[in-house]
This record gives sequence, C-alpha cells and structure tokens, in this order.
Amino acid sequence: MPRSFLPPDHAPDRPSRTLATASDARLLARRRQPRLIFDFIDGAAGTEAALWRNTADLRALRLLPRVLADVATIDCATRVFGRPMGAPYGIAPMGMCDLAWPGTDLAFAAEARRRGIPVCVSTASSTSLERMHDASGGNAWFQLYVTGSVEVANGFVDRAAAAGYEVLLLTVDVPRLGKRPRDLRNGFQTPFRIRPRQFLDFALHPRWSLGTLRAGRPRMANYDADPNAKGYDRNAPRTGATWEFLDRLRARWKGRLVVKGVLSPADAVRIRDAGADAVYVSNHGARQLDSAPSSISMLPAIRAAVGPDYPLLMDGGVRSGEDIVKALAAGADFALLGRPFMYAMGADGARGLARFMDGLAEEIAIALAQVGLRRVADITPEILVRDPA
Repeated sequence: MPRSFLPPDHAPDRPSRTLATASDARLLARRRQPRLIFDFIDGAAGTEAALWRNTADLRALRLLPRVLADVATIDCATRVFGRPMGAPYGIAPMGMCDLAWPGTDLAFAAEARRRGIPVCVSTASSTSLERMHDASGGNAWFQLYVTGSVEVANGFVDRAAAAGYEVLLLTVDVPRLGKRPRDLRNGFQTPFRIRPRQFLDFALHPRWSLGTLRAGRPRMANYDADPNAKGYDRNAPRTGATWEFLDRLRARWKGRLVVKGVLSPADAVRIRDAGADAVYVSNHGARQLDSAPSSISMLPAIRAAVGPDYPLLMDGGVRSGEDIVKALAAGADFALLGRPFMYAMGADGARGLARFMDGLAEEIAIALAQVGLRRVADITPEILVRDPA
C-alpha cells in the first residue's frame, strides 16, 4: 500500500493514538476500516503519482523563520466573502462520507459549527443538504455536480437556496469519473453494499461493520430526497457543467458562486470574467487525472493571472497547519482539507476528528509565530523559500 504523503524513512512505525499527525490518523484508520473503505478514501487515479505530487510539492516549500518579533498573541481567524472564519481552513466537499465512520457528515457539521469554519456539503453526501445546513449552524457551503439532467442540478440549486446556503461550489473537473485502480480491484460500487467477496474483510473490522449496521447503510441522501433525480450513478458523465451552464447558474444563483477544480490560469480568468465570486484551485485530490499538476504548483500562476484581490481557494495535499500557511503564502485566501479529516474519523470517530482539528489550530499558531507573524492576514509570499532546482 503506498504511503500517500510521507516518505518511507519518516513514516511512523506505529500510529499514535493522540493523532499528532495526519499520518497517525491515516495508519489508525487503515487498521480500523475494511480495506474496501480505506482504499476508497485513500486512493487516487492511475498510478497515484498526482497524489504524491500534491504532498511532495507542498513539502518542497520552506517557511523562513524570523526572529525577535512580538508574537505573544496569535490570531488565526480570517475572513472569506466578508464573513469571519474561526480558522483559515475548511472541510472540503466529499461524497459518501459516512463510509469512513458512521455519523461522519454530522461530526463534520458539528465541528464546523463549533469552530466557525465551513463544511462543504457534497451533492453525493450521506446526509441531506438541509440537515447539514441546520447542524452546522449555517456554516455550510453546498457543492454541486451536474450529473444527468440540468433540471436535476437546478433542483439542487433551488433546494440549497431554500435551505439558506450562501455559498455554492460548482465542481467542473469530473467530465468523466477518473480510473481509480484500487476501487476496481476491490469491487467498490454504489449504491454501497457488502458483497460476498468482501465478507471476511468486513468481519475482521467489527467496530466499523457493527456501527455501520446500527446506523444503516450509507445512502445518497440528496438524491433519495429528490423524486426527479432517479438515484445516483457514480459513473455517469458529469458533462453538464459547461461554460453555458456556468452563465445560466450565475444568473440563477444569487449567493456567492465558486468554481471548483481549476488548474489553468486561462480558465481561472474566464471564470472570474463570467462573474464567479471565487476560483477553487484543485486537482480533485488527484482522483481524476494521474498526470495533472499539483494544486500548489499552479496556485502562484493562477494568482498572478486573476490579480491580487480576487478570492482563491485551494485544496490538494494539505496535511498540516504548516501546509495551510504555505498555501496562503503561495496565493490562496483559504485552504480546504479532505482526506485528513476522513482519516481522523476512521481512526477514532468524532473524538479523533476534534483532536486532529485541535492539533491543526496549534500547528497554524506555531508556524505563524516562527515566521514572525501575529495574524493570518499578515501572511505574504515573502515567508516562502523554495528548494533549489
């Protein structure tokens, strides 16, 4: 099994139950989840080279320590779309989260509410978009796939507006689902069910299996609640997300509109000019195109293309508080994390998630103090140092 974000010489021999790092959470989740589930979360497209690049390119950036600064107090809060955020990161949109551990969606919503950060609710979430908005105390953004008919997508948009969502993310980097070899080898399919070939694996992971049985089979709650959606086909093309659809969506959606899955500076400029409120730089967690560049490697060029004041969000390879600070220094206004939170849930449920997030807050504060800054708002590219070529 590839270690997704730590070189072998630095991977811990044994995971710490304190979840001191994302690697601890990953290794504990690997022990506690059936292989089918862990591989679904951990895996990526093709040879998983893009997954390695996401983390390796972030690791190649250095933060330049500065000394004798007054950093007795550190402010990790920030603002996005004029709204205060308790931290400079959020929970990235991920589908079928309750596969990681029963109740994952609602655990995410609870932490979003407690910390004043956004949880991005996927079209393919295990919990309805309405319930997630309420559970998060309004700290939720809705992520839209255009799968099947445009009418169904418009129905989701209208439901999000009626539920009170203020931010909508249109995901545009899945015209066809990427080939993910681990899922193919394991026979992962949706709707999710335990098949005979996986029975022994599930039996060897009784905490996950019994908890899932008690909670009920994870489902596509948003599709199940829409009589026009006719179920969710994970492998269906999502080619309805076109430039023409973006124009129509901009006219329909009155809130903040973010376009997610952008790596091209030219695309970012065109999206900005189409009236989107932000671009979300992402290679879909390396789950779509194995040859795609890392998000962090494209971020400075996209920042230069759209200008200094246009909002940019970013995910891909972010595993620590230092990574978040690096992403902000490289041009992002806000970072989002996905897999690490899924690992934390797999490792120790809601308690593990809270512990891991507490560690992130501490890491961000330490990083800011080390580079001589008291506020997230003071981060600039000058704190970055790149390894020589």
